[in-house]
Amino acid sequence: MASKELPGLRWGIIGCGLISTWFVSDLVLSRSDAAANHTITAVGSSSLEKGNKFVFENCPTQSPAVYDSYTDVYNDPNVDIVYIGTPHPLHHKNVLDAVAAGKHVLCEKPMAMDAQQGQEMAEAARERGVFLMEAMWTRFFPITKELQRLVHEEKSIGDVAAVWVDFGIYMPIKGCNPASRTASKKLGAGALLDIGIYSLTWASLVLDTTPGATPDISANMIFSDHEQPDDRVDEQTAIVLRYPEQRAQAICTASLLYKTSGTFARIEGSKGSISVGGVAASKPGFLIVTPKDGEERRIDYPVEGMGFYYEADAVAQDVQAGRLENATCPLSTTQSMLSRMDSIMASCGLSYSG
Repeated sequence: MASKELPGLRWGIIGCGLISTWFVSDLVLSRSDAAANHTITAVGSSSLEKGNKFVFENCPTQSPAVYDSYTDVYNDPNVDIVYIGTPHPLHHKNVLDAVAAGKHVLCEKPMAMDAQQGQEMAEAARERGVFLMEAMWTRFFPITKELQRLVHEEKSIGDVAAVWVDFGIYMPIKGCNPASRTASKKLGAGALLDIGIYSLTWASLVLDTTPGATPDISANMIFSDHEQPDDRVDEQTAIVLRYPEQRAQAICTASLLYKTSGTFARIEGSKGSISVGGVAASKPGFLIVTPKDGEERRIDYPVEGMGFYYEADAVAQDVQAGRLENATCPLSTTQSMLSRMDSIMASCGLSYSG
């Protein structure tokens, strides 16, 4: 019996920062379990020198066209889909421009700066008939799907009552270049947008069991000490999500003032608990299942490279099948997360507009 041919995608890469280097390096890995074939056919950067260096360091076995213009990537006939790895505030324009050119799009998280932008992007993609997804790669890890199976299908810890998630990286604003993406408000810096979205995602994976249901939200932030109040962003954020009908709640934290070590999440239920750990909340590596009346077991999930290829493979399968959204990370889920972050920022007095 002939083997089924793997779907293939030709990628145009926008932005040559750290996240793009991880993504591209993962796409060109040789994997025995690959579910798709990926080719880097174009790279758009702020300069040809930077773009050529990016190719040499991250995909030297491929020969993409290198442009010093994003528009050239959008218009390249050899590009099927555009991966957008630019700073958060640029996503809205980048997505709309790529969609207008008729390209499918995978856009780094957060896909937009607010829910209104996200809605505009989703509507544009639907009208143009192209695929659009937020690159929330963590949702696609096998460990993430196993956690959901244990909690929702097997009911291994019974009724969930509480979820704690913490994502901390030591990257204080004061220690960063003020003009860098990690410190500049104009470039979307801040704990919530950079890493808090992961904490919220883990809580959502466990507690968002009813489509359309919205939890009650309260939050607090500790801000950076910029001299100008308008330039400050959150260095620490704490969020409480309450689900009264489920008699459950989640406490989600994110900080740029310390690094979370080992276990970053714990889910408590009526019949036991599950802890999730790994390099960070963005890259999980193990589960510890602790039944109330039973033996604790640890399940490890080693991942080659970073693991961005899981989402890329899923996108390739969707595009081949003619789907315009992904079932694991649909646009409705992205929109829900953007709305929650809007609420959190508004309640804490943080605004990126103006």
